[in-house]
Amino acid sequence: MAFNTNEGGGDDVMSEINVTPLVDVMLVLLVVFIVTAPLLTQAVHVNLPKTAETAPPEEKEAIYISVDNTGKVFIDKAEIALESFEKELVARKNADPEIALNLNADDGVKYGTVAKVMASIERSGITKLSVLTAPAAAN
Repeated sequence: MAFNTNEGGGDDVMSEINVTPLVDVMLVLLVVFIVTAPLLTQAVHVNLPKTAETAPPEEKEAIYISVDNTGKVFIDKAEIALESFEKELVARKNADPEIALNLNADDGVKYGTVAKVMASIERSGITKLSVLTAPAAAN
């Protein structure tokens, strides 16, 4: 520990930061967080009844809608004209009301083409849509 005794008799300003109060406050906050974190869970503990094993609900695969860099639209790797795209979606929605779509659009495709595809999806009444992207590269 270094003390400034100021033996020179001058009125020099002490430019050192005392971090002890900061460390004390941070330790108190850490202890409060550690104590209260287990209390934040909102789960109600219940003893569930034992039953016979059942099959899990059937997971339906989402349909992939792709737009390549030339503006061509694909439904599950099958090319479809943009004019008949909405009719195809309506037919698939009528066959399966719980239909889900994953939209892949190339980075170089014009925004207008993707907007038309998304508008067709909305007009067809499909509400489950995921827009897929690639993760950004770390710098």
